[in-house]
Amino acid sequence: MVTLSNAISSSRSAIPASYRQSLGVVGLVPRGVDSLQQLEDKAYAALSSKTDQVDRYMFLSYIRNTNVDLFFRLVLKHLHEFAPVVYTPTIGDVCLNFSDLYPFMAPPGKIEGMYISIDQVDSIDEICSNYMKNAPGALTPEITVITDGSRILGLGDLGLNGMGIPIGKLQLYVAGAGLDPNRCLPIVLDFGTNTETYLNDPNYLGLKKHRPDDDKFYECIDKVLKGLHRNFPKMFIQFEDFSGDHAFGILEKYRNEYLCFNDDIQGTGSVIMSGFINAIKQSGVDPLNHRILFSGAGSAAVGVADSLVEYLVFDQGISYEEARSKFWLVDTKGLVTSNRGDKLANHKVHFARTDNGDLQCKDLLEAINYVKPTAIIGLSTSHGQFTPEIISRITELNNPNRPIIFPLSNPESKAECTFADAMKYSNNTVVFASGTAFPDYTIPGTDITRVPGQGNNMYVFPAIGLGAVLASPLHVTNSMIYSISKALSNSLTDEETKADFLYPDLDRLRDVSAELTSAFIHQAVAEGLSRDQFWVDLASKSACNGPAPTKEKPTGCYSQEVLAAVKERMWSPLESLDSANALRSNM
Repeated sequence: MVTLSNAISSSRSAIPASYRQSLGVVGLVPRGVDSLQQLEDKAYAALSSKTDQVDRYMFLSYIRNTNVDLFFRLVLKHLHEFAPVVYTPTIGDVCLNFSDLYPFMAPPGKIEGMYISIDQVDSIDEICSNYMKNAPGALTPEITVITDGSRILGLGDLGLNGMGIPIGKLQLYVAGAGLDPNRCLPIVLDFGTNTETYLNDPNYLGLKKHRPDDDKFYECIDKVLKGLHRNFPKMFIQFEDFSGDHAFGILEKYRNEYLCFNDDIQGTGSVIMSGFINAIKQSGVDPLNHRILFSGAGSAAVGVADSLVEYLVFDQGISYEEARSKFWLVDTKGLVTSNRGDKLANHKVHFARTDNGDLQCKDLLEAINYVKPTAIIGLSTSHGQFTPEIISRITELNNPNRPIIFPLSNPESKAECTFADAMKYSNNTVVFASGTAFPDYTIPGTDITRVPGQGNNMYVFPAIGLGAVLASPLHVTNSMIYSISKALSNSLTDEETKADFLYPDLDRLRDVSAELTSAFIHQAVAEGLSRDQFWVDLASKSACNGPAPTKEKPTGCYSQEVLAAVKERMWSPLESLDSANALRSNM
C-alpha cells in the first residue's frame, strides 16, 4: 500500500494529480507535476553541473535510495558517463572515505544491506530477519555481493569501508543484466582491519580490532554462509575483494557447496580471456606460439592465467601441462620458480617454472629479456611499472608482429601504464586493454584515432549473476564461466571488429549480457546442473547459433528461443509515473 510518507519521499513533484487527493497530499507538494522524463532531465542537469566525481556519486546515491527507477534510467541512458561514477574509479575514493560519507548517502532509516561484525556471526538468522523486516521494498534476495574489505581494488585493507564495493557492484548487476534491484543484497563482513589509520580514526564506523587468524576467519565465514543459505537457499553469492589466500581458500572450499562465484578470480579471468582471444587475432601470432608474462601473481593474476589455460585446452586442444608451459609469473621477489628458495603461496605453485636451471630473474625487465614474451599482463598494482623501456623492448622483441600489453591494475593510480604511453613507445602497434578507462588516442600527425580496450568485469559478472539466478544450477562450473568468455569474444559487430575493438561498445551492454546469459544457461543445462525445469526444457529443444555445448566441451553458443526468454525476464526501470503502481520501487 502506498502511504503518505513513501509517496512523498519517492516521487514528491511526480505524484500524479489524480492520486494526490486520495493520498492526502494536496497542498503539501508543489502544484506542478513532473513526468519521469522531466525528473530525469532535472537530475541530469544537476549532475552535469557537478565537477567532483564523489559529489556526483553522493547525488546519485540519494536518488537511488529514494527513486530506484529514476536512478537506473539515468545510469542506463548515460552508462559511459555514470558507470565510472557508481563504480571504478570513483568508488575507490568513496571507499577510502566511506565512514565519513555513509551518514549522507541515504534518507534516515534507509536500510540497503548487512554490516555483519565478527561478534555477530552467531546471530546471522536474526540479522537476516531484521533485514527483511526493515529494508523498504526488499524481497527475498536472489543475489548478494559479499566482502570483508581486506583487499579493496588496489587500495588495500579498508575494513568496513569496503562496503562501497558490494553496493556499487550490485548496481552494475542491475544496469548490466536486469537483476531486480529489490532482490539485491550488499554485505560487508566487519572482521576488523589491519590498517592502523582506521584503527586510530574516531570517525571510522567499523570494528577497531586487528583481523583474526585463519582458523577464526574460516570458522566465522562458515557460520555466515551457512546462515545465509539457511535463510535464502537459492541466493547466488558473489565473493568480492577478499585478500589473496582467503579469496582462493573460500572459493575452493565452497564452490561446490553453494551457488557462488569469485569475481576477482573467475570474473577477471573470464573477461580478460575474452579480450585476449580477440587480441591474439590482431597480434599476428598463432595461439600456440604465444609466450605470456604476468607482472603480479596474486589471486586476480592467477585467475586470469587459469582462464587463459582453459582457452588453450578447450579451444586449441592441448593438455593442461602444455598450456601452463606458456606462462611465466613475476611477483615482488622476481620470476616465480620452484627453486627460488622461498615458500610459494598455494595458488602460485602450479605456475612456478621448473625449466629455469639456476637462473633467477629479479625484476620485470630481466624476466622480459629471458622469456621474450609476446604478451605482458599487469596485475601488480605498481603504477608505471611498464616503463617506456619495457614497452619499447617488448615491441622490439615482437617486430613485425604486434605486442599485446594489458595493464589491468585498478584504479588509474595503480595502472602499469597508460594507453598513450603504450601507443607512443610501441610505435602505435600495441594491442591494448586496461583495467581502468583511458581516453582515446590520436596518432600524432594523422587523423587516426585508436580506442583502447577496457577489460572491465562489468562485461561478464552481470550475465553470470543473471544466468545463475535464472537457471539455478547446483553450482557454477569453470565451463559455465568459459561459455561466458567465448560468447563475449564472439559478440563484436562487424564495425567493432574492423575498428580493432577487443570488447563490444558498452552502450550495448544489456544486449550483450542477454547473449552471455543465454550461453551460460545452455551450458548449465548441458551439464545437467540446472534446477529450473523451464530452462531445461527450452534449451534442450532449441537449436544453437553454432556448435551445441556439451558437458565436456563448452562453446559459448545459444539459441534465439533462450535469448528471447532471457530478455523477457530482465528488470527495467519504469517508463512513466502515471499510476500508483509506478511508486513500486519504494513501496
